[in-house]
Amino acid sequence: MKSQSDSIDVKFDSFSFQKYIAQDCDRLSFLQGYLSDWGVDSSVLPLNGKYHLYVNFPSSAYNPMFKIKTIISHYDRVSGSPGANDNSFANFALADFAAELYKSKQAHNIRIFFTDGEELGEAGVSSQGAFALAELFRKLGITNDDVYVFDACGRGDVAVLARAGLDSKVNPQFKKKFLSLYERTQNLLTAAATNSWMTLPVPYSDNAGFLACGIPAVAITFLPKEEVSFYYKNLMTDKNLEKAVMNCKIEDGSKNATDLSIQRFKYQEQMPKTWRLFHTEYDNFLSLTQESYVLMRKILTAISNAKTIA
Repeated sequence: MKSQSDSIDVKFDSFSFQKYIAQDCDRLSFLQGYLSDWGVDSSVLPLNGKYHLYVNFPSSAYNPMFKIKTIISHYDRVSGSPGANDNSFANFALADFAAELYKSKQAHNIRIFFTDGEELGEAGVSSQGAFALAELFRKLGITNDDVYVFDACGRGDVAVLARAGLDSKVNPQFKKKFLSLYERTQNLLTAAATNSWMTLPVPYSDNAGFLACGIPAVAITFLPKEEVSFYYKNLMTDKNLEKAVMNCKIEDGSKNATDLSIQRFKYQEQMPKTWRLFHTEYDNFLSLTQESYVLMRKILTAISNAKTIA
C-alpha cells in the first residue's frame, strides 16, 4: 500500500487483507470470521440467492429519538480481479470500525451490511443484491434510515459524494427526503474532510437498488486529487461524459450490458484512472493508498456521531 505520509498511524491489517483478496478466498466466510476475531457478532441474511452479512449490535446501541444510519459496503467482486479497491478496502475499513463500535457503550444508531451481488447491477437493478435488501426494508417499513454506501474507497485523498439521485423525477416526498440526506451528508463531509471532498457524477453502486425502491441513499467513493482535477476538467469540456458515467439507469432494461460496455470504452480515457482499474488484475494491493484508510475512518466517525431527530 502506497503512503503519502509516513507519519500516519493506522491499524490496517495488510496480512489479513491480502488473504481476503486472494482468488480462492471464500469472502463471506472470511469476512464473518474476521469480524468474529474482533469479537463482533454477525448474521448471514440470504435474499434472492444473495448472501448479505449483517452486524448484530446490541439493542443498547440504538436510541429511538434519532435516525438510524445504515452503512453499506458490497463484498462481492468480479471474477479474475483481486478487487482490492472494488470493494475489499472499504470492507476492511468498515469491519475495523464495526469492531470499535461494538466495544462502545454509547448509542450510535448504526446498522452495517456487507452486501452481495453489487457487481450484477449491469444486468438490471433488480439483479443487484441491494435491490432485494431495499425491498425488504420497504416491506418492513424501514424507509426513514439515512443510507450511506461506501464503494471504492481505497485510492486517494478526496472523498467524492455521488450526484446520483439529485435529478430524480419521482414523487416530491422522496425528493425532499433525498435532498435532506444529501445536505446532511455534505455537512458530514465538511466536518470530517474539510477541503478534501466534492460532488461529482459517479457510476451507480448499491445506492441504485435503494433509489429504485424509493429509499433515499447516497454513495461515497474516493479519488486521488490529481484524478479529480483531470475528471472535472473533462466533464467541463465534454458534456456527454456525465451521461456516459451515469448510463446505468435505475430502470431495468434501459440498456443491455454490451451497450454499456461499448459506451464506457468510448469515454474511459476521460474517466479517472482509478475507475479504469476496476475489474482488472491491476485492482490490487499495490494500487491502494494509506491515507484513504484514515479518511474513511474520519467519515465513518462523523456518521456515527451524527444525531438527527427521527
